[in-house]
Amino acid sequence: MFYNIINSERRARDSVTVTNPRTNEALWEVTIANETDLNDAVEAARASFESWKLLSVETRQTYLLKLADELEQRRGEIHAPLAAETGKSSLLANIEIDDTLAFIRFNASQSLPDKVEYENDKLKIVSTHHPIGVVGAICPWNFPLVLAAGKIAAALVMGNCIIVKPSPFTPCATLKFAELATSVLPQGVLQALNGDNGVGRLITLHPGIDKISFTGSITTGKKVAENAAKTLKRVTLELGGNDASIICPDVDVKTVAPKVAAGSFFHSGQMCVATKRIYVHQAVFEKFRDAFMEAVKNIKIDISGDESPLFSPIQNELQYKVVKDLIWDCKENNYTLLCGGNTDEQPGLFIAPVVVDRPPHDSRIIRMEQFGPIIPLTKWSTEDEVISKVNGTDTGLAACVWSDDIGAAERIARKLEVGTVWINSAESPNPNGYMSGWKQSGIGGEWGNQGLLSYCHTQIIQLYK
Repeated sequence: MFYNIINSERRARDSVTVTNPRTNEALWEVTIANETDLNDAVEAARASFESWKLLSVETRQTYLLKLADELEQRRGEIHAPLAAETGKSSLLANIEIDDTLAFIRFNASQSLPDKVEYENDKLKIVSTHHPIGVVGAICPWNFPLVLAAGKIAAALVMGNCIIVKPSPFTPCATLKFAELATSVLPQGVLQALNGDNGVGRLITLHPGIDKISFTGSITTGKKVAENAAKTLKRVTLELGGNDASIICPDVDVKTVAPKVAAGSFFHSGQMCVATKRIYVHQAVFEKFRDAFMEAVKNIKIDISGDESPLFSPIQNELQYKVVKDLIWDCKENNYTLLCGGNTDEQPGLFIAPVVVDRPPHDSRIIRMEQFGPIIPLTKWSTEDEVISKVNGTDTGLAACVWSDDIGAAERIARKLEVGTVWINSAESPNPNGYMSGWKQSGIGGEWGNQGLLSYCHTQIIQLYK
């Protein structure tokens, strides 16, 4: 049984059952929060905020370091639920826990000290930063622990209290994390509530919550923004992206193609910044396609999860149907599938990798974010052409550029309308790097030192001498 954590205490009410996407078998019962639970959590957070905000940043940093140490010592209590509810292999679950520790420890090293913005013999202008208050963090199902931890650590180090709502598809690891944190953090500073979209809606509307940090779909993000506007809450939205990889003609194809494949199919493509479409220069297209397919054919499905593949099942039935529908659309339009496409032959919610050869630019597989293991390969000939195609969407989260000419790669990167570009690397989010989405991929951003600004009010003091 997994519990809501309210005012540092476990609370149980009605429950639902979480399932394992590897096998579709039932896992555990998980408590569901209701409006009373939320009201109690907000009350506890507001009470705790009055003392938490007065602590020095060094003291709050020390608390975060203790939290990371506690998680590291008790990682076995997190590993099992994280692996089972997400469908990740043991290796992938350990990678997520390691990343979680990195995000907590990174934020424990960060602060926003006062800064003299301007000074002359008559005037001194200083910027200083104050916590916002109570943060509501609504988190997704693909990387439930690390994405929650990034919000938790940044909010806490800046002096806020935080209430986390994990996805109802993957609540267990986050609830257990919040439970373990009660042995380290002051009462009411971090709380966790499991629930569906109804609970999320109440969080976005609650007058006692001062900021919403949301990671999820564009459709839901718009609803979050609409609800938050009713009380003028601060909002950070990290939403979907149809991210591209651009392969330049000078690359070592045999070296690059496996790396691009690994980035495309990591956790079956269930990562916001994962490559969703690949643009290969026409001079190397056939060679790249052959090398890419060799790498894809080596991807194995491991039902047990005890081996070490980076490939996973689709996490939930809703997303499974989205990917199956995309495969059906490709078949219906007679696109060439270089591999995969027979979903009924796979166990659980697994879908074997699908590679689509040169679908039209206006096809669904090119235009929409699939969030699953189906990848289109297409050609480009001129730099202006590929930049236009990559930018020709209403999203702009991330992209990759692969080239032996670093100058050319950086020139292309600077023309892309996205928040993050990796050069000669598959997507590899880092706590030091600010993460933001352009266009409909989000509002504001998080991570890095700059990300702390989203968890505070900036106050300007103008001192006349």
